[in-house]
Amino acid sequence: MFHNRSLPRRILSRVGIGIGAAAAAILVMPGIAQAHITVQPGTAQGGGFSVIAFRVPNERDDASTTQVRISLPEDQPIGSVKTTPVPGWKITTSTRHLDKPFEMFGEQLDTVVSDVTWTAITGGIRPGQFQDFDLSLSQLSESGELVFNALQTYSSGEKVNWNEVSADPSIEPEHPAPILTITPAVAEEMSRHADGSGQASQDEITSTAQSDTASDWTLPLVVSGVALLLSLISTAVAWRRGWRPNSRLEVESATTREDVNV
Repeated sequence: MFHNRSLPRRILSRVGIGIGAAAAAILVMPGIAQAHITVQPGTAQGGGFSVIAFRVPNERDDASTTQVRISLPEDQPIGSVKTTPVPGWKITTSTRHLDKPFEMFGEQLDTVVSDVTWTAITGGIRPGQFQDFDLSLSQLSESGELVFNALQTYSSGEKVNWNEVSADPSIEPEHPAPILTITPAVAEEMSRHADGSGQASQDEITSTAQSDTASDWTLPLVVSGVALLLSLISTAVAWRRGWRPNSRLEVESATTREDVNV
């Protein structure tokens, strides 16, 4: 009479594989969610200028991204749009005439940049890679959103438009448009909670930063905790099922050996 010690090991091995798969899925989830053209960072202070980057990942395994064109919002003209050199890429801009000029830094503007295009000179964005394209924008509105249209061209000739905006914020469209959220200037917000010296409380600034950081990690931590709890429960159940019959066999075997010795 003997008991099979390999059974619990096989069960534990399978549970371990399940835990590994769950952990891998959790790690991959953020990557999947970001597999489109986005604005980095996604927010900027209103009323002044900001340097942002359009992050362009290559979503194809058999082609490189050879051209990226960003169209600026027509309903919110931006007076100053500046580029910076990107090694291996040629940059061109297009302009449009405004029916209604607007004032910027004391100057009347009737022409603004409408499109910025980056064209690969060599290579482009290869499969599994991404590239950031920087723009300096001024003067931003006080608050609101800037919705850009992005056209991504591949070496295969395929073109993908990133220009969709969902009416429901909880549902992401198939080809979401890059969006820059403009928040009120920090100085205005700080003045509402300033101390007697006219400066914001350091405790408030630290608390806000910690709150933002915590919110970024809340969902992954919750998912990880649930996966770990389920894995521990599965392990405990598997252990009890695998060892309980064997314990009975061990008792019977021990009793038989005592009878023989007597």
